[in-house]
Amino acid sequence: MPEPTKKDETENESAPPPPEQTTPQEGGNEKGKDEDDTSVSTPPADGMSKPAERKDSVWSLGEGAPEESEKRDDAQRSTLFIEKPQSGTVSVGGNITFIAKVEAKDLLRKPNVKWFKGKWMDLASKAGKHLQLKESFERHTKIHTFEMQIIKAKENYAGNYRCEVSYKDKFDSCSFDLEVTESSQAAANIDIRSAFKRREVKQQEEEPEVDVWDLLKNANPSEYEKIAFQYGITDLRGMLKRLKRMRREVKKSAAFAKGLDPAYQVDKGGKVRFMVELADPTVELKWYKNGQEIRPSAKYIFEHKGNQRILFINNCTMTDDARYYVTAGDEKCSTELFVRDPPILVTKGLEDTSTYVGERVELSCEVSEDDANVKWFRNGVELSDDPKSRYRIKVEGKKHTLIIEEAAKNDTATYSVMTTGGQSEAKLSVDLRPLKISLALEDQTVRLGQEIHLKCEISENVEGKWYKNGQLIEASDRVKLYHKGRIHRFVIPVSAVEDEGEYMFVPDAYNINIPCKVHIVDPPKLHLDGLGENNTVTVVAGNKLRLEIPITGEPPPKVFWSRGDKMVTDSGRIRAESYPDSSCLVIDAAERDDSGPFRITLKNEAGEDTALINIKVVDVPDPPQAPNVTEVGEDWCIMTWEPPANDGGSPILGYFIERKKKQSSRWMRLNFELCKETTFEPKKMIEGVAYEVRVFAVNAIGMSKPSMPSKSFVPLAVTSPPTLLAVDSVTDTSVTMKWRPPDQIGAAGLDGYVVEYCFEGTDEWIVANPELTDKTKFTINGLPTGSKILVRVKAVNAAGESEPKYHPQPILVKEVIEPPKIRLPRHLKQTYTRRVGETVNLVIPFQGKPRAKVSWQKNGSPIDKNDINIRNTENDTIIFIRKAERGHSGEYDMKVEVENLVDKATIDIQIVDRPGPPEVVTIEDVWGENVNLSWKPPKDDGNAAITGYTIQKADKKSMEWFTVIEHYHRTSATINELVIGNEYYFRVFAENMCGLSEDATMTKESALIAKDGKVYKYPVYDDFDFSERPLFTQPLVNTFAVAGYNATLNCSVRGNPKPKITWMKNKVLIMNDPRYRMFSNQGVCTLEIRKPSPYDGGTYTCRAVNELGEAEVDCKLEVRGGLSFFKLLMDGVPPHIIDSYMREVQADKTEGK
Repeated sequence: MPEPTKKDETENESAPPPPEQTTPQEGGNEKGKDEDDTSVSTPPADGMSKPAERKDSVWSLGEGAPEESEKRDDAQRSTLFIEKPQSGTVSVGGNITFIAKVEAKDLLRKPNVKWFKGKWMDLASKAGKHLQLKESFERHTKIHTFEMQIIKAKENYAGNYRCEVSYKDKFDSCSFDLEVTESSQAAANIDIRSAFKRREVKQQEEEPEVDVWDLLKNANPSEYEKIAFQYGITDLRGMLKRLKRMRREVKKSAAFAKGLDPAYQVDKGGKVRFMVELADPTVELKWYKNGQEIRPSAKYIFEHKGNQRILFINNCTMTDDARYYVTAGDEKCSTELFVRDPPILVTKGLEDTSTYVGERVELSCEVSEDDANVKWFRNGVELSDDPKSRYRIKVEGKKHTLIIEEAAKNDTATYSVMTTGGQSEAKLSVDLRPLKISLALEDQTVRLGQEIHLKCEISENVEGKWYKNGQLIEASDRVKLYHKGRIHRFVIPVSAVEDEGEYMFVPDAYNINIPCKVHIVDPPKLHLDGLGENNTVTVVAGNKLRLEIPITGEPPPKVFWSRGDKMVTDSGRIRAESYPDSSCLVIDAAERDDSGPFRITLKNEAGEDTALINIKVVDVPDPPQAPNVTEVGEDWCIMTWEPPANDGGSPILGYFIERKKKQSSRWMRLNFELCKETTFEPKKMIEGVAYEVRVFAVNAIGMSKPSMPSKSFVPLAVTSPPTLLAVDSVTDTSVTMKWRPPDQIGAAGLDGYVVEYCFEGTDEWIVANPELTDKTKFTINGLPTGSKILVRVKAVNAAGESEPKYHPQPILVKEVIEPPKIRLPRHLKQTYTRRVGETVNLVIPFQGKPRAKVSWQKNGSPIDKNDINIRNTENDTIIFIRKAERGHSGEYDMKVEVENLVDKATIDIQIVDRPGPPEVVTIEDVWGENVNLSWKPPKDDGNAAITGYTIQKADKKSMEWFTVIEHYHRTSATINELVIGNEYYFRVFAENMCGLSEDATMTKESALIAKDGKVYKYPVYDDFDFSERPLFTQPLVNTFAVAGYNATLNCSVRGNPKPKITWMKNKVLIMNDPRYRMFSNQGVCTLEIRKPSPYDGGTYTCRAVNELGEAEVDCKLEVRGGLSFFKLLMDGVPPHIIDSYMREVQADKTEGK
């Protein structure tokens, strides 16, 4: 590796390491702790320090003074300092104190003071052994004193410092410099972070370490985002993870005399220098970045200086932000490099703006980077870019704009923008526009009762208030106030005398008013308050009517009475009489023809008034027409009728209703209060009994005669809604629904059902079956694929339609692939036995969609459809044999296919018949009164096991047969108690489950029962060998058990010597399990399973073993029900197994129903 030139060495040695900083924490100074990580980085080429840092960066770079363009304008600040800190000089290792004083005479609370090094490094987070911040308050002089004391200064403490003080909207700041001179005992150049760190291991053990992770952990999490923005941090989470990984104790190393610092920081585009010092310069050294070895290049430069090994990284980019380590032999030393973006500067600040209310306002600034993170503030309060906010923030590259669509008066404020490298503020002033009156109010003369409408128009869209005679007018039901844009309107729809006066409109925020006058005129008026509805006056025929009408008006109006086209004079039977404040209509001896409207008219200069007065000569009304019964229920009906053609000249006040049974002559009053309507609902009738109803009309004069009776009717009730509405099947174009009949049907019975549907999102119900269906299953066809429909069903009878039964959820019209599943009935899981000639009709349900394909085979060969009839439907298959024959016996294999999915089942059908007779019956021996017979089993057992034999005897003389033994199981028997001296023939019938054989086999020879004196010769028998290997005489049977209820498995076995019985589950021996109990009694073997669960299901095997051999028999046990989904889930059963189990349980319940 080439050695660096002298010029390079001079530059690296002359450039002092920049000061370092940690992420600041708001809310006060941190406890004095030494930092545990250090960083050395190269400043930018231009020598300027960067003003901000990323949040995942540990230390700041540079300590130069802030640029002039980013300093605050002192002329615009409020002067708070009465004594400012002064620049000073201190030697290495010395102490120095800077003092700032603030007068508290006009301050209500303590001001906020911050100390900074450079532009952004807040020294509050650096307080510790080398830096102390103090404050005090003198009550007599009311002066706050703030001190910053640097203890044991080092060379890299030199630089520019700044003290800022703020109180509410007041702010003051001052800068000062610190110069650190060399001393004879000066230590080597280190950065400010090194000043806060203990190098010696002993000191590290004595004092606790502090790193950025601790600072962030102690801060309020709500402050993380603010800290990240202030220091330009873009990867807060990554920084916390990496800094947490950096926390460790410094251990002595045999290979490294001096290792890498825990962390380094460099600006983007800058240069960084890593240096380690080896204890043995001959050890091979390798550098790594994120585990990848670094090779020398123009970017990575290696340098050797004695025992020092140096790595330079030029032109740092964000990809260089990584973990680095160096290995020397078996030892490793690591560090973290943080590369930060340059701060965002405000290149063009905000400008003060003045505008008017309602105008669009745009405050714009430009920053140094495109799409930079910028925060906006109003009077120091941050503005959010919430969609509901009236403030909208627009970003166009480097230009950032704050937009207020319609400025209001309260938008006047100081607005500021802040970036990571600067800020700018401006004042916004919003004023009112000059107001002009475009349309003034006009004086009005309004007739009493007419509308008062005042309207004015001004140049601005502002609110305002209305006044009458100096009193504020509020909007009410009578007074309407309208404001639309620049137009204001005042409306009183119906004027009154008290509405007269002076009116005035005053716009808000303007010191002007718009006046006008309103004058009310009183025209002639008729006062008809004492008359009835529709100005009707009722008089009984033959009586005298004197109707007096009060009138008003100025001047007094003239009065005119008329009836039709004829005027009423002041003489005659019908005449008019006039008075100053009233007019009177007189009718002597009123007649029926006098009924009708009379018009009275008033006239004067202000106008006229007229009214129609109805004169009615009244009598009792005519009877109504016969009522109609429009609707009937279980014990009620609804009846309607028309009013009488002649109400007798008086309004109908109401009606009385009566009813009776058709066969009865007794009428019963149904209402004791008048019914005001022409409809009534009689109740408490007997369902199925015929009734009639009638109506009486009543007016003020009296009650009419009864109407004609209605047509007879019978109360009937609609049914209750159908029940259990469910989806039976779904295809791409149809939906099949099924339901159960209503719970309550009633005397009207049930005529059928109406099925209706509507598409989701609509309210239009479509009738699926124009004609009633009497079935509880219906298919809705012609539906578009992928649509969702809602379905309801109504029951219909003579009383009408019931309430609908709705399906609870929308149904998706799309066929879903359902795996095939054969629901083999329980009785078909064993051998299905039928006699010859009987009908075989087996229905096997299955499931599977779409278009399940069913196929049958018998003993592995296709079924002859001419001999066996098979019918398949969508949900089941039927195998039908009209007359079973023994040839129909065999194993029938059923296969259901849905696309590539298959399910199979096997049915064992056994057709049995009566057996044939035994082959040969022989008389083996005769002695005393006994005969020993033997025979051979029949060749034809009728396709069923021989269950026994029936033996009969007959005397040779009479040949009458008598049964001596029935249901005998062996093929030899001894017949006792025969009559001595008689000669007998014997015959034997074979028997199976179908009965006795049609024929019997008779002995060829007869047996003579000899008389006394004959010596019986006992036969000689050989000893019988009873040894036998185990044989199960009764096998295990596939069993279904209910969860939680004990289940037993039984079989029988024989064998000699007695076999040993063992039980197995799924080929695993059952031993010492308290859930199982095993019994064996007289060859009957029993396994009891206590309270089984679905996990106890499986294949169980019974094994019998003796010295001659062994035998096994097995069966399947299925445990159903008893466990809920939650219980299975809590027991750790996988969800897909639970789902399969629950579906099978539900299917079995459906099959059981």
